[in-house]
Formats: sequence, structure tokens, C-alpha cells
Amino acid sequence: MARTIVHLSDLHFGRIDPAIPPALLRAMTEAAPDLVVVSGDFTQRARIAEFKAAAHFLEATPAPVLAVPGNHDVPLYDVFRRWLSPLKRYRRYITNDLAPFWADAEIAVVGVNTARALTFKDGRINRRQMEAAMLRFAHCSQDVTRIVVTHHTFDTPDPAAGASAVHKIVGRADMAMVGFLRAGVDIIMSGHLHRSGVGETTTRYPLPGRAALLIRAGTATSTRQRDEVNAFNVLRIARSQIAVDCMVWRPDEGLFGVANSERFMRTETGWSRIGSP
Repeated sequence: MARTIVHLSDLHFGRIDPAIPPALLRAMTEAAPDLVVVSGDFTQRARIAEFKAAAHFLEATPAPVLAVPGNHDVPLYDVFRRWLSPLKRYRRYITNDLAPFWADAEIAVVGVNTARALTFKDGRINRRQMEAAMLRFAHCSQDVTRIVVTHHTFDTPDPAAGASAVHKIVGRADMAMVGFLRAGVDIIMSGHLHRSGVGETTTRYPLPGRAALLIRAGTATSTRQRDEVNAFNVLRIARSQIAVDCMVWRPDEGLFGVANSERFMRTETGWSRIGSP
């Protein structure tokens, strides 16, 4: 039986278009998700009012929420809080769980916190986090679709950009990817770049093991756009196929509509785009 996941990212409460959240909630309700994934940056500057607004939004979502923090959820200018309690407000208003896990008979989803107090923008994953995620999946059936959620991305809009784009990729990505592919991970979901996209791990990570999908969501509600309108993803996951619909904001109509759809099928070596030459 298929599962539906709504994938939001980079909400940035404190700097949002106020017309979008009500329309976003309507679109999410129409998608009828089994799970809502939010891959970080709930706030613009980690202020209490911003976290309260984000929490109020989450209360209205039509399904359980699995969330990870982003770098904007760590105080930037409040140096005392940044070093001594960087995610205290996130843990109070969003969730106290920095390594969330959600599973049923069809999907297993692990969240990994890549936000760090020592960096202002970039993120990092360590071996302990990777191994903890692998341990979660070790108890799952082989038929379950395995998903990892991070804020910082394992891919960029242009995988061929080389060294100029390395700083945009989560730190220790190569190490983590080895473990994730060994654990049979099917999807890695992220945000951070405010740019939607779907790619395959084989493009950037020519590693042995199952080829996984790298799925980025754009910014759902923020005015901090980067050459892309506000957007979110809807994933419909079956054991043999995955569909990814990118939903974009249409301000003239006051609603979200499908911008493009991509389909993938499970093969012996992982996931392959349907319609690829």
C-alpha cells in the first residue's frame, strides 16, 4: 500500500509571505499525507516569536510531523545562546527529539541533525549520527522504503559544479553516504538551498550499494527566494515506484499547483528514473 509524504523545508517564520501558510495548509490537506517531513530552518533568526509562529503552523498540519533543525534555528547574534544552548528554543517549541524516527509497514524515516553552533551556514554529519541511523534501519523489514532527512544537502542543483559547490554540501557527506548506501537507504531528503530538485546518488557518489534518490525541497513560505518560487514536494511511495511532485506557489491564483512530476522505479541496482534514455 502506497504512502504519501509532504516534504516542506526552509519555512523561515519571521520572514514569510503571509498569504502562503493558509494556502499551503489547504494544499497539504488535499494531498492527504501519512507523514509531513520538515527539513529545517523553521525560523529566520531563532527568536521566540518565530518559533511560536512555526509551532502554531505545525499544529494545523494534517498528519504527524517529523522535523530536523536547520542552521537558522540556531541563534546567530545571541552569542551566549549560540554557544551554550544553540537548540534550546527549537527543542522547546518544535520538538525535543533531535534524532526523530517514524515507521510503519511501508516506510521508515530517520531524521539527522546537521546544524552546528560552530558554523554559521554550513552543516555537518558525524559518524556517530550515521551509525545511529543505520542501527534504526537494521530493525526494519527489507521491503520497507528507507528515508533519511537532513537540513543540509548531499547534492547541489549542478552536480558538475565541482569545487565551487563543495561548501554547499553537508560536511563529511562521503563518509555518511557510504554508510547510508550500505544500510539500503532509498531516499535522502533535504533543503537549505531554497532550490527544489531530484537526483540520483550515482551522479555524485559512485559508490557500491543501492542507488538512492536525493530529493531537495525549496522554501515553502519564505520571501528569501533564490531564483525559484515558493515550493514543496509531495512524494507517493510504493514498494516498486516513487512519484515526486513539485508543488509551486501561484500568487495570482492564491494556490499551489504541480510544476513537474518525476517517477522512479526500483531496479536491482536501486532507483531509476522512468523515461530515462
